[in-house]
Amino acid sequence: MPPIAPNAERMPRSGIRAIMDMAWRLPGPVIGLHVGEPSFATPPHVLDAAADAYAKGRTRYVPNAGVTELRDAIAAKLRERNGLAAAETERVIVSAGGMQALQLGMSAVVSAGDEVLIPDPGWPNFTMLVQLLQGVPVRYELRPENGFQPDVDELARLVTPRTRAIVVNSPSNPLGTVLPAATVERLVEFAREHDLWLVSDECYEEITFDGPHVSPARFDTDGRVISCFSFSKTYAMTGMRVGYLLAPPELAPVCAKLQEPLVACVNAPAQYGALAALTGPQDQTAAARDAYRERREAATAVLDRAGLPYLRPEGAFYLWADVSDRCGDDVTAWAVRLLREEHVAVAPGTTFGPHGEGWIRLSLATATEDLLEGLDRIIRCR
Repeated sequence: MPPIAPNAERMPRSGIRAIMDMAWRLPGPVIGLHVGEPSFATPPHVLDAAADAYAKGRTRYVPNAGVTELRDAIAAKLRERNGLAAAETERVIVSAGGMQALQLGMSAVVSAGDEVLIPDPGWPNFTMLVQLLQGVPVRYELRPENGFQPDVDELARLVTPRTRAIVVNSPSNPLGTVLPAATVERLVEFAREHDLWLVSDECYEEITFDGPHVSPARFDTDGRVISCFSFSKTYAMTGMRVGYLLAPPELAPVCAKLQEPLVACVNAPAQYGALAALTGPQDQTAAARDAYRERREAATAVLDRAGLPYLRPEGAFYLWADVSDRCGDDVTAWAVRLLREEHVAVAPGTTFGPHGEGWIRLSLATATEDLLEGLDRIIRCR
């Protein structure tokens, strides 16, 4: 057989998906705390809009960058909700979920051999994407003693002549941290000082509990921030695969062009569903956020009683828990044992980077009853 491309072979598989595969193979029900899948149904008006698009025959090709009405609505949302006064329709590219928004943005700026600064702990897909693009992921550590916030002085020591971009994720998956405005502004200044692109993953922007989300593009004065968003988490539309990115003016047409050999265009009826999500009632979004906050309080109360350390989440819907006293130096092996013995699936911390050893990520998107039962089983697993 001809050789497989080295960058494809080298790309690691997500440890979350590996746990998911094991869970699917087990007999009997499994409590799934490993995946960020909202427990709420997709809003009815979203489904109605997508169904109406199918019924009206809106099933043909649309522009690479997306349906114009949706792009207009996204641009208006970015101006009104994110405070991005310069957000124009021409800068908006509709993508097949937030992951493809990241892929489009990075594909436009990362070449083979380029280094990209990524958070550790951080979403494993950042590493996977950089390696798929034949780039070099360089991890910047987020430490408990710093509240898992980035240290700009430490970032500066990681920069080399090959450094091309930095990835910033707030609210964070897996940590649930939300970067304060001053930190976000300093990170944009850092990117400017070192002439880097800043790729901002903002897929959990609407899910914050203790303070507002701040978009890095608010501080972008010279067109270096690529902002990536998703409908998946906010509107419980994970399977409809609609996201978007806001690119600097010179980069936007390049990102739109890159759609052609990838997906040509995003599913048209799903785009009309996304339009309804953005312009229709927002009450379910608020209700879901309130439910995640209530689950946070219930889950942390259980962990407090058990004496299990954790990072209190400020946003997203994950809880970062310290199980080092029971897993030793192999949290993945402990997570597999938890799955087999207690039928509870969690994401081992090392799938988010080496500095996740001893930690697990728990999803607050799981129904409350399952979440609490899963926590009880985790506590008894030694």
